[in-house]
Amino acid sequence: MSKDNLSVKSKKPWPTKKAMEQVYDLKLWGAGISDFYSGEGSHHPEIVVPYVEAVTAFLSSFEEPLAVCDLGCGDFNIGSKLVPYAQKYTGVDIVEDLIAHNKTTFKNEGLAFKCLDIATEVLPEGDCVILRQVLQHLSNREIASVVDKLASFKYVILTEHLPEGDFTPNQDIISGQGTRLKKNSGVQLLMSPFNMKVMQERELSVTHPTDGKGRIVTTLYTMF
Repeated sequence: MSKDNLSVKSKKPWPTKKAMEQVYDLKLWGAGISDFYSGEGSHHPEIVVPYVEAVTAFLSSFEEPLAVCDLGCGDFNIGSKLVPYAQKYTGVDIVEDLIAHNKTTFKNEGLAFKCLDIATEVLPEGDCVILRQVLQHLSNREIASVVDKLASFKYVILTEHLPEGDFTPNQDIISGQGTRLKKNSGVQLLMSPFNMKVMQERELSVTHPTDGKGRIVTTLYTMF
């Protein structure tokens, strides 16, 4: 895969962990009933309901349930609704206190949580990986590192917040709470500089937030 000079070997630490800890410490995505709130994208019914319906339909289509790895699981409001449809479900996030909270709050025989930096550490094994509005917060360098690891899964369910109309994909940003929307950009893994190779792609759902800022698109990729 061509990374157009994207090097994942750097002596400088990536700021993502501290940036995401700050998001929850300062409640930059808003406040909920607990100390951890992953924003309206994880709670507003107009976004959550169609997403859960689409992903549930996919997961339920298998006679033998899949092992699911949820990268960037956040406060787990959405993941908790998908657990019953998986053979095993692993929620992953970079914020230690958030993972500790999830372990205490959500209990299920097939459910596990891990605190990992998905760009720099080895991912849990599974059949299907979920990345729901996660990559949009990461730099291109980090996304490239994640993409390298996705080939080990059979299915990738990717959700990204994209601008309406024409836009320039994959404009780089500094990792943090923001996204590429301010640059009229969004993450498109099949395009440069990531050029992810897939066997098939299928759109699972599209929602249009009432604030009029773009569209939230969920795509299923079948990997080689």
